[in-house]
Amino acid sequence: MTTHSIQIKLGHVDLSKLETDEDFHCEARRLLPDVLLQVGEATGEVAWNEMQKGLKGIPGFKLNSSSSDKRAFMREAGQNYRREANTTQRRELEEEIIRQLREQKKEYH
Repeated sequence: MTTHSIQIKLGHVDLSKLETDEDFHCEARRLLPDVLLQVGEATGEVAWNEMQKGLKGIPGFKLNSSSSDKRAFMREAGQNYRREANTTQRRELEEEIIRQLREQKKEYH
C-alpha cells in the first residue's frame, strides 16, 4: 500500500491571538471542517488517479480525462469525508492542526 502525504492549508489565522491551549483547540475546531474537506478531496484525487491507472490496460474501458468529472469526484469525496470521518480521525486531524498552528506561532515570533 502506498502512503501519500497531504499538505493542509490552514488559511489566515491570527496567530497573535493564540496564547492558551484552549485558544489553540478553539482555532483547530474552527478550522476542522475545511481541513476535513481538504483531506477528503486529496484522498479523492489519489483514488481517481489510481482508478484511471487501473483501467488503462483493460480492453473496452475508456479513461475519463475530463477535468470537470475529476473535480466533481474530488468534491464529492471531500464532502463525504467531512460528513463521515469518525471521532478518531477528527481528533487526529485536530491534533495535527494544533501542531501546525504551534509551529507557525514559533516561526511568527
